[in-house]
Amino acid sequence: MITFALSKGRLAETSAELLGACGVDTAVLKEDTRKLVLESADGGYRFFLVKPADVPVYVEAGVADLGIVGKDTLIEEGRDLYEMLDLKAGECRLCIAGYPARRDVLTNPHLRVATKYVNTARRVFADREEIEIIPLHGSIELAPVTGLADVIFDVVQTGSTLKANGLVVLEEVFTGITARLVANKVSLKTKAEELLPLIARLREAVS
Repeated sequence: MITFALSKGRLAETSAELLGACGVDTAVLKEDTRKLVLESADGGYRFFLVKPADVPVYVEAGVADLGIVGKDTLIEEGRDLYEMLDLKAGECRLCIAGYPARRDVLTNPHLRVATKYVNTARRVFADREEIEIIPLHGSIELAPVTGLADVIFDVVQTGSTLKANGLVVLEEVFTGITARLVANKVSLKTKAEELLPLIARLREAVS
């Protein structure tokens, strides 16, 4: 049995489509259920539905053989696993954003940055002597609006949410943020006969 860790939400739907195109029985992923552990009818596959940040954790630990998660999460988590394939889905950017009239804020000696990507932000702003990272887990755009932070560091896809709140991208830090297929290092050796052909089919489906 091959075990997948999949991000809950929109990416899970994309993952189901991609895997289904490669011959994986994903019918169970389309069922209306609150179960977090699902198995295919043919008994060949198991799926864990978890928060995006937890996908690399399950794969690194070997609880899951493969995972599908955004590159932004991989950058943030820095887990010891193999990144096998760019699935070219859900493309976005990791950006610093704020008010257009305050572009000079990035040159201020003390900068307050609101983000859910705390580890990545610390690396991005590592050369600053004074930096305050404010961890938030939702509605990041609210931080500059309320004065909690000077800027935000977050993923941007269309930019519509930024625009609706009077914000703009001040600097693109990482581009080409897409969904990636990751693999547990041990599983890739012990289950090579099962995993490698599947990865090859995924690569063909994406290309």
